[in-house]
Amino acid sequence: MKEFKYTITDPVGIHARPAGLLVKEVKKHASAIKIANKDGKSADAKKLLALMGLGIRQGDEITVTVEGDDEAEAAAAIEAFLKANL
Repeated sequence: MKEFKYTITDPVGIHARPAGLLVKEVKKHASAIKIANKDGKSADAKKLLALMGLGIRQGDEITVTVEGDDEAEAAAAIEAFLKANL
């Protein structure tokens, strides 16, 4: 299992457009990927509405957990996506 934290820098937080792009990126990987907000509530990163339901805003620190066969590759790809888009 791989886990990392990331602080959202996008002024609007995780909203529809970047959340949709994040779901597309996550679906490229076989591993189970979960994102947890600052309150500890988590969601499957492959589900758009669940992600948006976390209410993640600018400045919030999220925890990303990746578990599966390609977890190292998936964690690196998701972290790179977050840095580039959120």
